[in-house]
Amino acid sequence: MSEHALTSNLAPSLTDMALEAGSEAVLKDALHHADDGELFLERTRGESFLWDDGRLKSASYDSEEGFGLRIVAGEAAGYAHANELSNASLKRASAAASIAKRGYSGSLATAPARTNAKLYADADPLAAPSFETKIATLGEIDAYVRAKDPRVVQVSVSLAASRKEIAIVRPDGDVRTDTRPLVRVNVSVTAEKDGRRESGSAGAGGRADYARWIESGRLKELADEALRVALVNLDAIPTPAGEMDVVLGPGWPGVLLHEAVGHGLEGDFNRKGTSAFAGMIGQRVASPGVTVIDDGTLADRRGSLTIDDEGTPTQRTVLIEDGILVGYLQDRMNARLMGVAPTGNGRRESFAHIPMPRMTNTTMESGSMDPAEIVASLKRGIYATNFGGGSVDITSGKFVFQCTEAYLVENGKIVAPVKGASLIGDGPTSLTRISMIGNDSRLDDGVGTCGKAGQSVPVGVGQPTLRIGGLTIGGAG
Repeated sequence: MSEHALTSNLAPSLTDMALEAGSEAVLKDALHHADDGELFLERTRGESFLWDDGRLKSASYDSEEGFGLRIVAGEAAGYAHANELSNASLKRASAAASIAKRGYSGSLATAPARTNAKLYADADPLAAPSFETKIATLGEIDAYVRAKDPRVVQVSVSLAASRKEIAIVRPDGDVRTDTRPLVRVNVSVTAEKDGRRESGSAGAGGRADYARWIESGRLKELADEALRVALVNLDAIPTPAGEMDVVLGPGWPGVLLHEAVGHGLEGDFNRKGTSAFAGMIGQRVASPGVTVIDDGTLADRRGSLTIDDEGTPTQRTVLIEDGILVGYLQDRMNARLMGVAPTGNGRRESFAHIPMPRMTNTTMESGSMDPAEIVASLKRGIYATNFGGGSVDITSGKFVFQCTEAYLVENGKIVAPVKGASLIGDGPTSLTRISMIGNDSRLDDGVGTCGKAGQSVPVGVGQPTLRIGGLTIGGAG
């Protein structure tokens, strides 16, 4: 990696580098007899710190720079990438990606519309605070948690940040640029009582610099929350198994909505007919009152983008409105093939990856009910307020999710926290079994990462408090 990639404030712009490499001429030739395509350039710097077991366990820095050239013709897409930008490397990439031209079906698509929006500042979280301050902060949080409760036996604190610069060049010389900061902070705590150990964690992040979390005292709030969850789990009883009604808390539990429903609303799965929601536009797919949106335009949010990775401005896209399916998430290719407009959801992990339809910030809108009344309505069920991992089958919508904080509710009262709870069901059915919707919809604190086809991108999830009937609860007995 050349030295200029390490000091982006002194580096030539990606646009200038592309012009010097003769990208416009190469692109015009590459996209002759193609339906769409672009040159995607990226320069990214990142760092991460992990404090564990009372000491700095790891500190890393990395930088990456490169380009990806895409040629789209019909339903085929050719893609080639390299970490050296030169006229020779562009020509080699053009030759490699040109196999897609066999599917050419029309004229070259026009460039995306432009936007004057700016959803986040051109911040550089790697620049401040200093290395020494970051390390000292990690140690301070460790000491703070240990001093709060003698049952604490382990503390992990992590900081991670990146600054990504992109430029998207089209054959007519149209260029779109964006600079994307991203920060993620996390605290994990393990507590012990009577020989039993349990853990809790809390995290936050977004498109800003570290000051929002370090200087505001937010890290101590996260440490308090992680400790609270660990202590709750120390008193957890085994989860009763069986079919029950479930109340999901607001915010991060929206990850179930994201996985079990959101992926099924991405354009590629529906164009190919592999989604449980394929061909259902205009039909009822959820209970009345259920409105699901994907919004990439929320300021400073982890899943937000001024433009997507094809240059299309992000937008607020309504997917389900009052229970009726009204739209899908689209990149340029799938939108063209389905005869609709792109929604600004063409995303890629890096220059080494081809774009595809992906979520940004996906949430369900509020209803009118008091969350406390929803919990009190349970005769016997589970109140789940936090989740860990999960999996979903896109075709059927079947999912399994593990709860990291959940409670047994009997006769409207919380009886005890439960351990080892997993929720089993399928997205399409669960949408129709939503019977109560709280007035407290909110997004998560900025910790989501979404995986699809081997690519990972930052996302936001959210929802209000919900009651869902008849989920299968996997537990201890």
